[in-house]
Amino acid sequence: MTHPTYQSTTQSDVAPLHRVVLMSAADAFSSQGEIDRQWQGLNFTGPPDFELAVHEHEQLVETLHGFGIETVLLRHADGGTLDAIYVRDASVATDRGIVLCSMGKEARRAEPAAQEAQFRAWGIPILGEIDGEGRLEGGDVAWIDERTVAVGRGYRTNDEGIRQFRALLGDAVDDLIVVPLPHWRGPGDVFHLMSIFSPIDRDLALVYSPLMPVPFRAELLERGFELVEVPDEEFETMATNALAVAPRRCLLIEGNPRTRARLEEAGVEVTEYRGREISLKGGGGPTCLTRPLQRLL
Repeated sequence: MTHPTYQSTTQSDVAPLHRVVLMSAADAFSSQGEIDRQWQGLNFTGPPDFELAVHEHEQLVETLHGFGIETVLLRHADGGTLDAIYVRDASVATDRGIVLCSMGKEARRAEPAAQEAQFRAWGIPILGEIDGEGRLEGGDVAWIDERTVAVGRGYRTNDEGIRQFRALLGDAVDDLIVVPLPHWRGPGDVFHLMSIFSPIDRDLALVYSPLMPVPFRAELLERGFELVEVPDEEFETMATNALAVAPRRCLLIEGNPRTRARLEEAGVEVTEYRGREISLKGGGGPTCLTRPLQRLL
């Protein structure tokens, strides 16, 4: 993998996206038989249809290419599960290298090591890893700006994981904001910080306020953020999880018309993708399906 000469960062969730990692549904899901064997144990809401899932993911990749984004595919490793398609969770990209996570979901423990092998093969530096009793998942990590990162503290990410992450970042950041997450549906459910918060621009975020901690919501407002509110009925269809491909340009799962309208009222260009099989059934939206490696400054 070649490295560009232009100015870029990984410490942003809104700068123009240039290179992103995914795992194809064909690879992650393997076959209908493998889906049928695993989905209930992984707490999927239903068994994805293999052929439809493959098509949805191929269309997602084509959509990213349409934005001029380079896509790189991870390979499914031994010991991986259907959840491996949600590549964001196993690593965090920083300007000093990749931080390998330690998964809060036991069935996903093999994913960080599998990603590490491929990152090293591509020549991408590894900054460090979360180990011991530490737990950290990438879905709980969101960049507020290039020097400020928010980390959700819940069932997938614990205090020790946050402590280790902060130590690895060192002076690469000025602020790390710990965001306590609600119990919601308990430890078996998929609930990350990015279930309720998606940055869309440096001063604009998509949120679901009923589950937002008051101090974090107040912090965003104090920093000058405009908050686009997801309506109750569209929280269940993952409207809060949106991938910014550039400032005020985002990718949203189809079937959330009120959220789309509110984003457009805020000046956001919204592109929808079909995600019934690859997103809704496994609880992973467009940020979960992607691990941004490079954004342009």
